[in-house]
Amino acid sequence: MLESSMLYVDAVIGAAIFDLNGLPKEYLTSKESQDLGWVQTVFQALGLQSLLMSSLRLEGLRHVVVHGLDFQAIVVRQETCYIALLLRSVPPHLDPQFIQWARNLEPATLRKSPRLQSH
Repeated sequence: MLESSMLYVDAVIGAAIFDLNGLPKEYLTSKESQDLGWVQTVFQALGLQSLLMSSLRLEGLRHVVVHGLDFQAIVVRQETCYIALLLRSVPPHLDPQFIQWARNLEPATLRKSPRLQSH
């Protein structure tokens, strides 16, 4: 599992941490992804999810893949926040182990990555 965790971290080229209200708290970027436009799209997706949950009484978000013209990100809900991970590529069928890893990922792990810088 440790080996796959390292591979998962290596696939992350950007990250954003949102509070449970969907408001952005922190951004991390790599040299591969300096543009933060994808964070706005994730922010809008979280707002839409919140609206749907309140009006349609849908069950809570577990994970969602956000596709943009120039990016693909996965957003997972953790106990105290949402975490959005900008990935090099997202396979059509996400590995359940990756989803579980992302749900348990400590933001500090991303902050310690030499490839990611906090903004």
